[in-house]
Amino acid sequence: MGPAAILFGAVFTVAVATALGSRILGSACGEWPVRFIVGAAVLSLVVFGLCCLGWVYPWVFLAVGVALAPLAYARGSGGSVYPHRSRDRKGAERLSRLAKAAFALILATYFLIYLLNAMAPEVSPDGSAYHLSFVAFYLRQHGFHPITWNLYASLSEGVEMLFLFAFAFGRHSAAALVHFAFLVALPWTMYLHGRRVGFPLAGACAAALVFLSPIVGIDGISAYSDVALAAVAFALFYLLQLWSDERPPRLLPAIGLLAGFAYAVKYTGWLAPAYAIGFVFCKSRRMRDAAVVAASAVPMIAPWMIKNWLWVRNPLAPFFNQYFRNSFVTIQFEKEYTDYFKLYDLTSRWQIPKAITISSQLQGVLGPVFLLAPLALLALRWRAGRQLLLAATVFGVNYFSNIGTRFLIPPLPFVAMTMGMVLASVPLLPLAVVLVHAVLSWPSVIPRYTLPGSVHIMKVPWKDALRLRDVDYFMRNRLGNGYAAVRMIEERTPPRATVFSFRPLPEAYTSRRVLIEYESAGNELLGRILRGAFAPGVLPTWRLRFDFPPRPLAGIRVVQTASGRDLWSIHELRIVSGGIEVPRDPAWRLTADPFPWTIGNAFDNSPLTLWRTGEAIHPGMYVEVNFHKTEQADSVLIETSPDQSQIRLKLEGLNADGRWSLLAAAPVISDAAAPLGLRRAAARELERRGIGYLLLFDDEFGAGDFQANQDLWGIRQVGETQGARLYQLL
Repeated sequence: MGPAAILFGAVFTVAVATALGSRILGSACGEWPVRFIVGAAVLSLVVFGLCCLGWVYPWVFLAVGVALAPLAYARGSGGSVYPHRSRDRKGAERLSRLAKAAFALILATYFLIYLLNAMAPEVSPDGSAYHLSFVAFYLRQHGFHPITWNLYASLSEGVEMLFLFAFAFGRHSAAALVHFAFLVALPWTMYLHGRRVGFPLAGACAAALVFLSPIVGIDGISAYSDVALAAVAFALFYLLQLWSDERPPRLLPAIGLLAGFAYAVKYTGWLAPAYAIGFVFCKSRRMRDAAVVAASAVPMIAPWMIKNWLWVRNPLAPFFNQYFRNSFVTIQFEKEYTDYFKLYDLTSRWQIPKAITISSQLQGVLGPVFLLAPLALLALRWRAGRQLLLAATVFGVNYFSNIGTRFLIPPLPFVAMTMGMVLASVPLLPLAVVLVHAVLSWPSVIPRYTLPGSVHIMKVPWKDALRLRDVDYFMRNRLGNGYAAVRMIEERTPPRATVFSFRPLPEAYTSRRVLIEYESAGNELLGRILRGAFAPGVLPTWRLRFDFPPRPLAGIRVVQTASGRDLWSIHELRIVSGGIEVPRDPAWRLTADPFPWTIGNAFDNSPLTLWRTGEAIHPGMYVEVNFHKTEQADSVLIETSPDQSQIRLKLEGLNADGRWSLLAAAPVISDAAAPLGLRRAAARELERRGIGYLLLFDDEFGAGDFQANQDLWGIRQVGETQGARLYQLL
């Protein structure tokens, strides 16, 4: 995609959003960044509606944009009629010419660096793996289509709707440029607020501190959402302060839209609606005003919750699965996933300050100057400082659920503003701090104090931004063997192929469906089936046999009685009478608690498919079979894997009179040889579930087995590149 198309996609999207924001705000607020952000919320909702209707086509977006553009010039959409006022000081500070020139030069330099990086091919890990892969999928499908194989599709996608609008014209880089627009709007809004409350120097200092921050820069030029959330959060704060001082009624719907949009952009903005409603009510003491804000926020939040309920039966997916149980994400995965992000690879939370400012152990740095952040507490002496610190708390309250550095971006502007207010008390100190920050944030300087692999902008790829060099070379250099793998998939598989991989890939660069093992419960099962064919410990070699006196039964129930960390699984459950298995009847009613959706796998005569609890064992778990008639039985045999030594099982029987009684207090456990032909059976099972290809990397566990035993697996290697091998299931 050429630079003209990229720029058109981004500029057109920003222009349409600005037009919508101008119409909503009218003369109540005339500043571009606020109008753009408010309009972005509305445009996001419009695109959501088009996705629901199946009208996602470039020509539809073009028609919608052209129709909405005149709104920017509608009557009542002029500049703000409310003058800037200082509530904390009798006379506002003035920026010296030296300070203005220095700030302008620094910000302009970094603006150019960011712009060129945003225009370059999109290579961010999450942007290429899922943010834009869903965007590309919706464009190919011309609207929403249930994505149940990837848990990230359940996250709110408010910014992705804007990406989709731009992507339709300029593809990946156009989407990244839309996020870059939020990066520009954020410090601009910060400066406007500082000037308005009588702290223009503090506002300029804070804007520079945020704009130059390495993590903010790399996030803002990528197809991510953290900077967008920060911009929405600060624009919401700005409008709340403006409404508090001037009380223009027209601002209330805009405040509600932004509060709801914060949730739509990213779940971590969930507290924004409560903050906005509470702020408005406390200031006006009128339920009507609070109701307007609430009513305006609901349309931004409800669609994402409804979509999740319809697709995965969990309005808050992929989290809170213990309350909204479903077959798509297991409780155990959610626990392991969230537990990891609470500490990453640190050993103590006391390491966080160093990790987020200097060492980059948490995927990027804010910059060493943010070690001065405790100075923000001194701003409590000003009303404006107290308001800012309250907002920082609201948008930073989730931080310890994921301590990655970029999760500090939303509260960062509020902290930076209070830091700027304190620094501005000493002449020239804000400028000195910004100069130091600019030097320490320079791309070639960052590696001097961070650990290897730090996430930051590396250089200014202007030739790549202008597409004067080979794009494929740039992508392979930046995304490595992951990009090479997806290009191989695109070249060596038919258009509707489905590929299974154990490792995440930049799926935004392939039109094939790629299933990653950890991204859904169904994918986890596929990985377990493959490993169960050859990996020690998960082979189905355990036999648990319950023997009891022969008797007629209306049903049986296997109950788990222990607590532990293991997950209980059953590959096959057989009911036996006189040494012969009782024939399975389609009329049998099979139930299980927990995770009842896959219990049929324990009764399908496949040694590799299995039922699994999906959560750590606790007393009361059970698997139950109701025969709907009496069956003669004298034993129950369970075939499974030995990686669950903590389980303790008992067997109960359902008598003809409807009462349950104990049949056996514990099973007799023995080992058996692994069945023959498991590899081919595993490949056939994946094929039966719609998988046509496997992608494995040479450094993955078991990769050598697939390569050496292709005949046993029933697969054929059809491609190889940079340590990645593509196999076709025959």
